[in-house]
Amino acid sequence: MDRLHKPGLATARAVCVAVLLACSSSLTALPQVDPWSQCRPAGALLRLAGLPEASGLAVSRQTPGRFWSHNDSGQPELFAFDTAGIVTARVRLAGAAVQDWEAVAAAPCQGGACLFIGDIGDNTATRHQISIYRIAEPAAAAPASISSEVFHATYPDGAHDAETVLATPDGGLFIVTKGDTGSVALYRFPLPLRAGTTVALERVGKLRGGGKDRITDGAVSPDGAWVVLRTKTALIIYAAKEFFAGSWREARRIDLTALGEPQGEGVAIGSDATIYVAGEGPKAGTLGRVVCG
Repeated sequence: MDRLHKPGLATARAVCVAVLLACSSSLTALPQVDPWSQCRPAGALLRLAGLPEASGLAVSRQTPGRFWSHNDSGQPELFAFDTAGIVTARVRLAGAAVQDWEAVAAAPCQGGACLFIGDIGDNTATRHQISIYRIAEPAAAAPASISSEVFHATYPDGAHDAETVLATPDGGLFIVTKGDTGSVALYRFPLPLRAGTTVALERVGKLRGGGKDRITDGAVSPDGAWVVLRTKTALIIYAAKEFFAGSWREARRIDLTALGEPQGEGVAIGSDATIYVAGEGPKAGTLGRVVCG
């Protein structure tokens, strides 16, 4: 009797193993949980006094409740402000200049946190090169001035207008063109980054086809899993792994018209999946909030 039952037992074991393997494979193939399924603008816009041209926006990696922004012309300085929109510090970038500052991004670097400021605007698509400044993010007691490094770059296919710098937790640095002077496209700085040199950017993937979107800023989530690009009236969410491989497949689109921004410009993602948006004046910039979950 034992000999008669052994083949059946072996078959049963094989079926169980196959089922377990199939289940394991299915679990690893599950898509990442989407935290953006229930996102909505919340609260009234806050005024940012002293920042009528608030073009870029970053959430501090050093000081909870702090944001960074800048004007797109004037002095080479960053403004720190709190959740009420009150400016708490102004930091000048020593050795920097302003042609058309359009973006600021925060990311880990060199054991701490850095801010990347993009002098990348080019309304007429005539610049010979663009520049990104990097500074160590100031701590709570921000200094009046701080030294900066600069990375110069050229596009492989002619000049472009751009307003988006994306800095990733693993050290990647990218630019997304706006779409006013050509197609929307993703470009990558070759690694390693070398301060003081001029490099040719590498285009990643295809041009973004169709639509009338003009990309005015973008941000990477603190965990590096998601990318958000913004237009004047909407947020577009992408899975970062796909996006930085060159795919423009949208995971989610969020309407911003309920905020009533005079001119939507900047975007940043907080650690709690709250998305913050900044805009231009006319007399003062604006700060808005999109809550998710």
